[in-house]
Amino acid sequence: MKVLALCLTSALLGFLGHRFGFDAKQTIIIAIFSISILGTLFFWDFRMSFVFIGSGVLLSVGAIDLESFIRFASWDVILFLISMMIIVGMMKDAGLFEWLLTLVLRVKHLTGAKMFVILMAGSAVFSGLMGEVASIIVMVTVILNICDFLEVDPVPLVISAVLATNIGSAATVLGNPVGVLIAARGKLSFEDFLLHALPLSFVILVFTILLLLYWYRGYIKQLSEKLEPYQNDKGFLYLISVPPDFRARVSMAIFFITILLIGLHKRLELFLGIGENTLLIMLPVISAGIVMIYRQDKARHYIEREVEWPSLLFFAFLFAQAGVIQASGIADVLAHKMFHLAGSSSQIITALVLFTSGVLSSILDNVVTVASFIPIVKSLDLLNPGMKPLWWPLLFGACYGGNITMIGSTANIVALGLLEKQKGIRVSFSSWLKIGMVVGLISMLVSYFVILFVPIYG
Repeated sequence: MKVLALCLTSALLGFLGHRFGFDAKQTIIIAIFSISILGTLFFWDFRMSFVFIGSGVLLSVGAIDLESFIRFASWDVILFLISMMIIVGMMKDAGLFEWLLTLVLRVKHLTGAKMFVILMAGSAVFSGLMGEVASIIVMVTVILNICDFLEVDPVPLVISAVLATNIGSAATVLGNPVGVLIAARGKLSFEDFLLHALPLSFVILVFTILLLLYWYRGYIKQLSEKLEPYQNDKGFLYLISVPPDFRARVSMAIFFITILLIGLHKRLELFLGIGENTLLIMLPVISAGIVMIYRQDKARHYIEREVEWPSLLFFAFLFAQAGVIQASGIADVLAHKMFHLAGSSSQIITALVLFTSGVLSSILDNVVTVASFIPIVKSLDLLNPGMKPLWWPLLFGACYGGNITMIGSTANIVALGLLEKQKGIRVSFSSWLKIGMVVGLISMLVSYFVILFVPIYG
């Protein structure tokens, strides 16, 4: 049934493309690209197969030459992600993030509300520093251990941590693969993210925490009741204690020096007279090399186990296929249609990019959505250079829209997978949608009005 739906949907999109004004070659490209993208949605376990076959067919029909296809694979972004995964692998191995979190959890007079806020804030901060996937693995592990000790349901805390993770992932260029991709293609620096993305993410995080404190008020009351007997219990303090050793301190130094240098990459590039965003990509590569020298005994493990090679290969082929959409002129046609549909209105085009990317991210993975949107955003920028930059609505739509459904981002899927694997608990689609839609839609609405009326987004 899914195979039939995939074929019919792809054929329909190809037919609509032809009626939309695309030529025969562009129509074929749309149909092939649709099969690759929809195949990943209908048959997630076979996503690699679909992007491999789709890419091969696109090359075989002459949609693009091999050299251009390889160039569009965004190997700069892939190198960045590989390096950060190695660095984060070292951090996880040293237990650094668990230690940082336990420093906060050992606060005096800990209540359910305080724990709730700490775990959500920690999820957002860690996501911005180490990426959404590594962050949610650490946070869910900590949450499950605490909930086991207190004998409470972990689901509300896990859902809240995921929502905060997706919000925090938009705050820095390190938080999400889509951030790296947007920074590389939009020529945006780490400083640009700190100026434009971090303040808005902070505001939305505060709103989300307040909303969830009310939404889960009964559960939080139960948490407080469970915590009260353990305030002076050494067993509880032992549970959340992870003392830092020498290795953790060295790992901390390497990581924070890397983050500091990445934060200064724009200034360093200007001082050294090298290409824009060169150090943004290369500083993590150098740090990863230092990590593998420092932890020579673990270097092979970091490369083989900590680097998500299947995901990176999937991203590379997906980015390359999105490049075909740009090179074939399809993105230009779509941009022209959107431009004329909006009547050249910057406000309407911003809304179209933000809300369309948000809704699509709730259905598809946000990386898929952003990779498909980037050629269109580039074409829209060329049509009207005076328009408000569209990279920020694309970023906010993709990250915040990922909260709407269970499959909206990789962090959602990983967290729910851990919950089911370790505790046998399955979260229903409707129970997630109730809170996810409220958080996601309000986050996008706030983003839209901030982009329109705050001068730094002009």
